[in-house]
Amino acid sequence: MKRLLLLLFMLSSICFSQDFPDGLCVVEFNASFNAANEVKWLPKLTDCEVERVDITADPRWAGEYKIVVVPTLVIFNNNEEVGRFQANIMMAMETTRGELQEAVDEIIMEAF
Repeated sequence: MKRLLLLLFMLSSICFSQDFPDGLCVVEFNASFNAANEVKWLPKLTDCEVERVDITADPRWAGEYKIVVVPTLVIFNNNEEVGRFQANIMMAMETTRGELQEAVDEIIMEAF
């Protein structure tokens, strides 16, 4: 019985700790109640993968990645956080596509 419980715990940990794609990835953490403030230009970023995570679907995401405001954009490079942009008090993203693309481009250039 103990082995079964240990196995279930390990499997749930593995299933939850989702790795984002290797390389450069921008993840939007948002909540379903804030869908109106989704970052609409996110798919237009270049030279990186993009993902969206709804923290209301599974609140553990908010704890694991320390999300205190939605939306929050996190830049990961090989699953390591290298940048973060947060919404304002009105839960709207003030960071522009150009500013985020510039951050992505800088990370790419630093690799050389």
